[in-house]
Amino acid sequence: MMMKTTKTFVSRVCQGAAALGLATAAQLAVAVGDLAGGPAKNQIDLHPPVTKIASDVQGLHNFMLVICLVIFLAVFGVMFYSIIKHRKSVGHKSANFHESVAVEIAWTIVPFVIVVVMGMMATKTVVAMKDTSNADLTIKTTGYQWKWGYDYLKGEGEGIGFLSTLDLAQRQMSDAGKPSGDDYLLKVDNPLVVPVGKKVRIITTAADVIHSWMVPAFAVKQDAIPGFVRDTWFRAEKTGDFYGQCVELCGKEHAYMPIHVKVLSAEDYTKWVAVKKKELAAKADDPSKVWTLADLQARGEKIYNANCAVCHKPDGKGAGPIKPLDGSAIVQDADKAKQIDVLLNGRLNGAMPSWKALSDTEIAAVITFTKNNWSNKTGQIVQPADIVAARK
Repeated sequence: MMMKTTKTFVSRVCQGAAALGLATAAQLAVAVGDLAGGPAKNQIDLHPPVTKIASDVQGLHNFMLVICLVIFLAVFGVMFYSIIKHRKSVGHKSANFHESVAVEIAWTIVPFVIVVVMGMMATKTVVAMKDTSNADLTIKTTGYQWKWGYDYLKGEGEGIGFLSTLDLAQRQMSDAGKPSGDDYLLKVDNPLVVPVGKKVRIITTAADVIHSWMVPAFAVKQDAIPGFVRDTWFRAEKTGDFYGQCVELCGKEHAYMPIHVKVLSAEDYTKWVAVKKKELAAKADDPSKVWTLADLQARGEKIYNANCAVCHKPDGKGAGPIKPLDGSAIVQDADKAKQIDVLLNGRLNGAMPSWKALSDTEIAAVITFTKNNWSNKTGQIVQPADIVAARK
């Protein structure tokens, strides 16, 4: 009786687990779809190529797979044929023979030829990947913990620069354990924008630790190393949105460092450049200007939500190892130089990143906001001139 009861219990547990698994799988299947320019559901192949290099890489990949498959079938086919047809049970006896010069030459020459052909094809593609000359557009890409900085150095859009950070709503979904949308953890506030059909040179470096900039649809992957400058390139052949991620383990927020490249037509790109330059001109404040507390708070709130709230939370409470700003001794300290130093130079080997990429006015505004928000009612004001002096 006891054995029967146990078997029934185990059977019901297995049935319940199976039902739960099927329900979860069904829910995931409904919730997740293909993301154009990004990962696809049940994807087993490379991303659909958008550049010639990506097409070459995919062709090379398929060619190598075919060669490996042919070798596999040939070797294991002969092996299993020999095992089955020449087994001892049907009367076959093992042969005694010495080495064959012809066989030795054949199994040396044939693999050599195969390797040389594979190497020549791979070398041609790799050399093309490294040819960054004659670029129409040059963009410096800087990896930070944990965001990307883009500076347009040459070509149409020269002088434009901005930071690209994970969209705050995406981080909130992650913290709540409620992922949603096909672009989950891939949506950013400021995507990199480039024109279609133009050769774009990407110069990579990093401000803290090693990062890696990768967009699979372009077949582009280049490490960003502190103190070094590396480069790569791509020429997108179609417009649209294309996604990637930092693919070098760079710290605890590594999963929250996506890449979004928006490829526009030549006309739309020109319009984007004009709008972006107007925005930058509006932000190019005179560092000697004296701001009121209210104006700095309003400006600082936008900067905080765009750059700081991802880690420190919108309520300033922080989470886990992220220290809270609400009630922070450094934030409330009358010596404003302490908080200025934190933002300019970071802390704990990059756990708190440097924000030197922000303008003097932006840093002054966000510090003033944190000093006068939540329970931090200090009444203190940090002016852009204070940041200028600290940088020196």
